[in-house]
Amino acid sequence: MGMYIIAEPCIGTKDTACVEVCPVDCIHPKKDEDGFAEATMLYIDPNTCIQCGNCEPVCPVKAIFTEETIPEKWAHYLKINADHYA
Repeated sequence: MGMYIIAEPCIGTKDTACVEVCPVDCIHPKKDEDGFAEATMLYIDPNTCIQCGNCEPVCPVKAIFTEETIPEKWAHYLKINADHYA
């Protein structure tokens, strides 16, 4: 299974239900972290993510996809997410 990516529906939403269910703490920024207020969306750290899939079903705006399932119109979020942690 490919890497998980957060896409456009997260912008301005930042629900953080995904953060709560992540067993390896790879989704940032969290509500208590610097930069949360300024961030437009959340990001999954590809170096920490174990592809468990817990985050995908809990997202209220269906913003989380894998490399294989991300819609073409949001494919550029693969780079946006990677660049965030580069």
